[in-house]
Amino acid sequence: GGTGGGGSGAKASYWYLTGKPQETIRVDAVKRFNTANPNGQITATGFQNDAFKTKIKTAIGAGEAPTLIWGWGGGTLRSYAKAGQVDDLTQWFAENPNIKNRLLPTSFDAATVDGKLYAMPCETVQPIVLYYNKKVFDAAKAQPPQSWGDVMNLVTMFNAKGIAPFALGGQSRWTNMMWLEFMFDRIGGPEVFHAIFQGEKDAWSNPAAITALTKVQELVSANGFIKGFSSITADSNADQALLYTGRAAMMLHGSWSYGIQQENGGDFVPSGSLGFMNFPPVEGGKGDPSNTVGNPAQYVSISAKASADEKKIAKQFLTTGVLDAEEVKAWIGTGGVPVIQGTESQLASSKDAKFLQFVYDTASKAKTFGQSWDQALSPTAAEALLNNISKLFGMTISPQQFADSMNAVIGQ
Repeated sequence: GGTGGGGSGAKASYWYLTGKPQETIRVDAVKRFNTANPNGQITATGFQNDAFKTKIKTAIGAGEAPTLIWGWGGGTLRSYAKAGQVDDLTQWFAENPNIKNRLLPTSFDAATVDGKLYAMPCETVQPIVLYYNKKVFDAAKAQPPQSWGDVMNLVTMFNAKGIAPFALGGQSRWTNMMWLEFMFDRIGGPEVFHAIFQGEKDAWSNPAAITALTKVQELVSANGFIKGFSSITADSNADQALLYTGRAAMMLHGSWSYGIQQENGGDFVPSGSLGFMNFPPVEGGKGDPSNTVGNPAQYVSISAKASADEKKIAKQFLTTGVLDAEEVKAWIGTGGVPVIQGTESQLASSKDAKFLQFVYDTASKAKTFGQSWDQALSPTAAEALLNNISKLFGMTISPQQFADSMNAVIGQ
């Protein structure tokens, strides 16, 4: 799909993802900008997820990237920056502190490469959340876990009652990854994965990493997940159905899951039966309990190959078009939390106020907001990660074998 404006002035191009309701919000933002800027138009084109990833990589490699490049930051952005394909925006942000200061500080790590900013955070913040079914907990006279020890005790208790402790769409692999992201952080702190991200030799063999991998396999061995989890896909939303139908007591999933459960779960969400919390600490761990993981934001970069006129339009869009008042309102209307500060009053007036405020507080108060590993790492390392995670949860490799396999692709 595509959208463009009229006008006879210069034109910039912008590629992003399709899919409702997000696509509508992106299209409308461009339309508003084009109406307000008749002499500096943006021609926008939408692509489905997989097609976008292929198309944008090919275009950037050929020096034919759009002026504005939508993405997830992290490892892919790092590869663009290292190749000189996207502009360094550090000085621009320094000259426009009002733009940077309105965004959540935790959103900038995934836009940063070697201390320099190569993208503007945009759209919404999406931390990973520990959800639980209050009806199931009340019936079992159980309390939400406050520590890893509590988690393992709940596993024993719910199994004894014939209820799966955790729902998991394990065939999708990235769903399993969320467990490792939190366990690495809670046991060793964010420094453990940061060393991996920085390409330090044998960083996956950190003792805290081995401990985290071991504890996750202990959870699998204790039947912590629904039987047959490795054949359940996240795209089918079957994992979420397990939670709201009461077949599973808990689930670790992204904040976007709230809207899916609300839409598909009947009166489950409206009745207040869905509980949510941050991941609990691990006894003796170094990670700050406020830390979270997930998607700190989405990101927009400016192509280094764009003309001066195109870059001027792009920067005007970043200044006045991205997260304007209408866009902020639209994201909140979809159950999202925009990646800007000071939206508490707007969130409070939403029908989903309690959850949205929880997401805002989680993102804004996190000492560290770790980016999803499959986005933070290079595409090569990310694919190796997902393959090895599948084997780890399938109990076909040991924690040390997992670390050895991942150490082999550090820096690739």
